[in-house]
Amino acid sequence: MPLIKPRTRGKQMVRLITRLDRENNETLYAYSQFLGEPIEYVLNQLVDTVLAKDKDFVAWRIDHRQSWVPRPTSRRRGTGSTSTAQRLGAARSLSDGSVTGTSATERP
Repeated sequence: MPLIKPRTRGKQMVRLITRLDRENNETLYAYSQFLGEPIEYVLNQLVDTVLAKDKDFVAWRIDHRQSWVPRPTSRRRGTGSTSTAQRLGAARSLSDGSVTGTSATERP
């Protein structure tokens, strides 16, 4: 009898990129195949069932209800380092020898 309960509909999903130990990855995919459910479902159910059994965590969470999800950092294009367009323009100039003040033969 599977430990993970049937899927419920209507939950909001978010994307999470992480790493797993090789053995846990294999086990996750095997259990997913066993249930006939996607790995995202299996991971969500593991969090729900395992962490719900941690009485210290459940008590702590009652006093700490705020979100602990890190806020995304703003990454704007074209600020800071050289933009992709600038790099592509420089690469084209180098490849055709049209860099101001140099020719293809003068480059080091």
